[in-house]
Amino acid sequence: MVDFDLAALYLTDMFIVKKILELQNLLRQKTSIGFVPTMGALHEGHISLIEKSKSENETTVCSIFINPTQFNNLTDLEKYPVTIDADIEKLIAAKTDVLFLPSVEEMYPHGMENIPIYDIGYLDTVLDGKFRPGHFNGVSLIVHKLLNAVKPHKLYLGEKDFQQCLVIKRMIALQNLQVEVITCPTLRETDGLAKSSRNTRLSIEARAKAPLIYNCLLSFKDSFNTTTFHQLQQNWIQKLTQNGFEPEYIILANADNLDILTEFDESKKMVVLIATFLDGVRLIDNYRIN
Repeated sequence: MVDFDLAALYLTDMFIVKKILELQNLLRQKTSIGFVPTMGALHEGHISLIEKSKSENETTVCSIFINPTQFNNLTDLEKYPVTIDADIEKLIAAKTDVLFLPSVEEMYPHGMENIPIYDIGYLDTVLDGKFRPGHFNGVSLIVHKLLNAVKPHKLYLGEKDFQQCLVIKRMIALQNLQVEVITCPTLRETDGLAKSSRNTRLSIEARAKAPLIYNCLLSFKDSFNTTTFHQLQQNWIQKLTQNGFEPEYIILANADNLDILTEFDESKKMVVLIATFLDGVRLIDNYRIN
């Protein structure tokens, strides 16, 4: 339950809207709209996207919606952090213009059976597409719905979700949506850990170990001229496992299209991507090598 009263909301100049029709009426005359979709549990990474949008648009809209169709693991959905009151405080402090806060019924008025399938192609078969079947179709569906609701001119995404950014661009091209996608750099804690809503679920002991993920990624950038990718990959799988991690993948890919590379190739833009469980929490990160 949100504790803010109507007078307080009015004084902040941030509108909170729960219905698509209300939202569209509010935005109808706006000539430049930036949009930041989130699932809440906001952190500095999200706020940096808000700030980027505010610097480039007349109006900035943030949505908070925990989308059921992108969770292939029901337990993960149930454990996803819900911090709506704190989120609203952060959005007010960032001078967000509009918060779109729809219900599941608003976004899925006909239920979640027989949902459309998006032709994501290759991106749905590798990395998170392989390990989280159906995840990216759910992401494509909800972002498509949100874009239709907000009708923004610019969409702001964080590059921590590297594959998701490519998937959303693919969906936008497939649907011929008229929106510019702006991807922004990953924000990190002082010890290198990528800022993520899931970090709050780590125990104190696991949080102390988590920066090893960033150290792993940096080692590929620092060493790709002196050793093979395969050797580094095997070394880090062993090291992470010995420290209580459960690596799902450490992969080298073409940063433009996520084609998997078996070895370093300086003629291509390269990115290393990692997914690993720690303390029962699935964490992802990536780092561009060149």
